[in-house]
Amino acid sequence: MSFTIAIIGRPNVGKSTLFNRLVGQKLALVDDEPGVTRDRREGNGRLGDLEFTVIDTAGLDEGAKGSLTARMQEQTETAIGLADALMFVIDARAGLTPNDRAFADFARRANKPVVLVANKSEGKHGEVGAMESYALGLGDPVQISAEHGEGLSDLYDALRVLMPEPVEEGEEFDDDDVIVSDEELAQRPIRVAIVGRPNAGKSTLINHLLGEERLLTSAEAGTTRDSISVEITWQGREFRVFDTAGLRRRSRIEEKLEKLSVADALRAVRFAEVVVMMMDSQNRFEEQDLRIADLIEREGRAIVLAVNKWDLMERKTHLISALRSDADHWLPQVKGVPIVAVSGLMGEGIDRLMTAIEDAYAVWNKRVPTATLNRWFEQAVDANPPPAVSGRRLKLNYITQAKARPPSFILFCSRADAVPQSYLRYLTNSMREAFDWPGTPIRITLREKANPFAHKRKRPS
Repeated sequence: MSFTIAIIGRPNVGKSTLFNRLVGQKLALVDDEPGVTRDRREGNGRLGDLEFTVIDTAGLDEGAKGSLTARMQEQTETAIGLADALMFVIDARAGLTPNDRAFADFARRANKPVVLVANKSEGKHGEVGAMESYALGLGDPVQISAEHGEGLSDLYDALRVLMPEPVEEGEEFDDDDVIVSDEELAQRPIRVAIVGRPNAGKSTLINHLLGEERLLTSAEAGTTRDSISVEITWQGREFRVFDTAGLRRRSRIEEKLEKLSVADALRAVRFAEVVVMMMDSQNRFEEQDLRIADLIEREGRAIVLAVNKWDLMERKTHLISALRSDADHWLPQVKGVPIVAVSGLMGEGIDRLMTAIEDAYAVWNKRVPTATLNRWFEQAVDANPPPAVSGRRLKLNYITQAKARPPSFILFCSRADAVPQSYLRYLTNSMREAFDWPGTPIRITLREKANPFAHKRKRPS
């Protein structure tokens, strides 16, 4: 079992910066504003030959019962309960504060090994603050600068005493270059990003899937900031689900922190295999919804539409069919996209949503043999030949599938630059119907066949 370390401390002492340093990536949002981190975030940490699970937590702070601050502290307490050891972080430049002293008592009551980390120790001011931390009674402080990577060897020594034997280093490789069989692919967790406008109910839906209050929720829009990943098992299939910050129109994004949150959400979309776009049932297919869906299509991800808060709608038999018709009207670039009515709060439609995610993932990975593809291609061209351009006929030779994820094709033809986009849309929609590719992005690249006589010189007249 992996050794787990929770990073705790008051707000704005550099916990997320240290987390990013240990996992080797900028996973957690970092800003000078206190209280950026709200949900707890886990990552695979590494320091030298030490490997462990590290948990970034919200800053320990006091708040009224039931308030967002109080629930953030509950998330921190949960992380402490899961951890084998704690890293208690203080700001060496600021020196000890009353909150540091109070939370040091809190860390001691957890009855877990504690490593006292004096962050921001570079310079004379940091040295003085680090000396003050002896008063906490948590042992010798480890002086580091998480931002500049200083003092990590001392942190290694402190952690090495607490941990079991180090894991032997294996050969590193990039799994993107490895050919994976269908059986191995079926065993991998499906990476799913949940995106949408603020307050669409993304975190509430994921909490219902987990069966616990793993992610903070609030009636206030913008509660989620970091893109948090959680592991979910549904009917024996593994999923890795990313909760993301709400995406507003670019013109409305003013604060630096929200810009960082949106950038984090966009990274989650690029990392995902299936993206669930959530809409509010009472305000569906608004302009921002259409922009988000277009972004997902451009990134080439499989897409599922989830219309949330369905429990608030008056039940009418024609509503579902109206949703289907609206989706095809407003999102022609992903015609036939799966659309599911759900209620994250009440748990309605969850099974249908998970089935739709699996089906969209299967379609996204689908391949068609070249012979079958070209039989369809001949029929499609015969039924609707390409238009003549500048009085010259376009010749379409054959088509082949270059890859899946998303389905991508190479169409060999003459005068590739003259083929109209409208004709490519016709081929795309015809392909969707012929091979049952509803909703998934389809890419067609045009390539001109080499002229076998191009190297021969013309005879002199």
